[in-house]
Parts: sequence; structure tokens; C-alpha cells
Amino acid sequence: MRNVLGVINLVNERPILKELTHHRCLASVPFGGRYRMIDFTMSNFMNASVSKVAIFTKDKYRSLMDHLGSGKEWDLDHRSQGLFILPSIHPDEKIKGDIQQFYDHLEFFQRATADTVIIAPGHHICKIDFNDVIKVHESNEADITVLYKDFDGKPVNRPLYHQLSVDTDGVVRDINLYTAPAKGDHICLETYVIKKQLLIDLIKSCIEYEEYDFLKDVVKANLKELNVQGYHFTGHMPFIHSLETYHESSMEFLNPEILHTYFYDSWEVFTKIKHEAPAEYAISSNVSNSLIANGCIIEGTVENSIIFRGVKVRKGAVVKNSIIMQKGDIEEGAHIENIITDKQVIITKDQIITARKKPTVIKKEEVV
Repeated sequence: MRNVLGVINLVNERPILKELTHHRCLASVPFGGRYRMIDFTMSNFMNASVSKVAIFTKDKYRSLMDHLGSGKEWDLDHRSQGLFILPSIHPDEKIKGDIQQFYDHLEFFQRATADTVIIAPGHHICKIDFNDVIKVHESNEADITVLYKDFDGKPVNRPLYHQLSVDTDGVVRDINLYTAPAKGDHICLETYVIKKQLLIDLIKSCIEYEEYDFLKDVVKANLKELNVQGYHFTGHMPFIHSLETYHESSMEFLNPEILHTYFYDSWEVFTKIKHEAPAEYAISSNVSNSLIANGCIIEGTVENSIIFRGVKVRKGAVVKNSIIMQKGDIEEGAHIENIITDKQVIITKDQIITARKKPTVIKKEEVV
């Protein structure tokens, strides 16, 4: 897909994962034992042969830059195309909205050779075939195509999602911003396809009238003037809007069918490579229904859990229904259940930590 520019928009991210986003942006949150959330969007672009990707950041993006590097793992380490990270050019000022960020880097769009732009967020765990999306966009002769999915997640008690009204011909008739959706509602995935020149013109127009929100001021405001089509995405995608739904969505990857869908069907999900030895299992280890990443040393018991790279579960330790992120150390005799530990957490000898109703997060580098 040579004529397409990929844009990952992080400007609208919200700190829905609380402790996990204290020191990193949402797109950089670890997921699935080896990955970061942004890896899924990056891999979707790679599958569609998008050779130029721009990431518009907001804040707390240091770990994201460290993770992405030159973009080599996603075949984006090119001289003329490649990966571009575009932060705010006014770091001391409050960002007014994503349109302001796009306008500040308008020259980047103008110089791009692509004629079509795909804009997507960086935290959706899904595999979207952008080749098919572009095909449908062109066949509909759409000005803008908006991706949506029927809501099938846990109930939301606060307005977070944007809901589309789509007619039988696929035309988007209305957008309700910030709703608490019911099951089956059409939820905007904040993923759009638009011609580059139209995007540039709309950005300029919005800035002229001091309008700064892409969904509200570009898409919703032009539903009657432009041909705005909906693309119904029916694949697997968990709706993550809290620590509880993050934990539950992660545990879905213990289902072999879902795991196969992401990592064996159609195309792969790529991530930063770390050259570590395979996981080591001692004679005393007892592991069931868990994902264990490379570089781990497992001497204790692990059940229904996701263990990231370089974790040590010492002899006599028990880990159940938990997520242990990179280089954690669960010492001898410790017992944890329904816990999320951030990177480099140490659970000391014989500690018992359990959470009943909702998962509990232990912050990065803490010793408990």
C-alpha cells in the first residue's frame, strides 16, 4: 500500500489505566507477555505495507520512544519513509486538541507523497486489515471512512465512548460523543481513512475557526457536507476502559483460540526484540494455563497468569490469576493472586497478597 500514510494519534489518550499510566502513555502499556499496546496498530500498518508512519504524542512518551526505536521490527527503518515521532512543538502549553497538533506539523503532511491517510489510536488490541478498509473506502467513493464495532464489553459507568448512527447503506448519519454504551451500540474506534489533501484543507479550516477536535469538528461537523461512510469491524477487540477490563482482556489471551487468532492467523504481531534465553522451568515448577515469556526462571507455581520477560518465580512461590511484568521477582514462599505488578517489582519472601473483587496494581520498582 504505497500511497498511504499511517498516523497513530495519541493526543486523545486518557489515563484510564491509572497506576499503569503514571509514568508511560497508554499506548506504551505492556500487554500479552511480550508486547506493548501500540504493537498491534503498528503491526496492522505493517501488514498493509504502509511504509511511513507518524506518531503524534502528547506526554509521557519516553518509554514509547525506547520501545519503538528506529521502527526496525515493523520494517520502518527507511531513509526516506519510515517512522516519525512528532511531539508537541509547544511543550509548555496545554494541547488544545489533536487538530492543533496536526496543524503544528502540517508541513509533514504536505511533504508526504501519500494521497491517503489512515488515522488510528495506539491502544486498541485488534487486527484490522487496512487493505480491506482502503478497498471499501474507495469503492464507496467516501470522503471519510470511520471504523466502528458493536459494543460487547463490560458495562461502563461513565461516558467514555463515541457512538455512531449508521444507516442501512453504511452512511454515518450522527455521532453521539462521550456515551456510556449499551450492548450492541456502534462504537467509533477513532480510526479514519481520509484523502490527504482533504485532511489538510479541513485542518486549516478548523484552525481558522478555532476548532481543535478531529472527531467533533472534522467528522461530526461535516456529516451533511461530506460522504462519511462507516466500516463495520467484526473481529476480536476487547473494550479496555479500566484496570479491571485490562486484566480481563489480558486473561482472554490464555484462550488458545484467541491466541491463535492474533499470533498465527493471517499476519503476525511484531514487537521489540530482546535476545534472551527461553524460559527455564525447574523440577519444582508447576505451571498451568499461563503465558510465560522468554528469559523467565520458574521454580514455583504459576496458574492462569501472564508472566512477562525476565521474571523470576522462586521455589515455593505461588502466582495465580495475575500479570507479572518485566523483570519482576516473586521470592520464596510468596503467594499472590489477582494482582498486576508493574516492571521490576519485588514481592519479598513469604508475602501473601490477594485481591478479591478487582485486581490490585503494585507500582513500578516497588518492593513489597
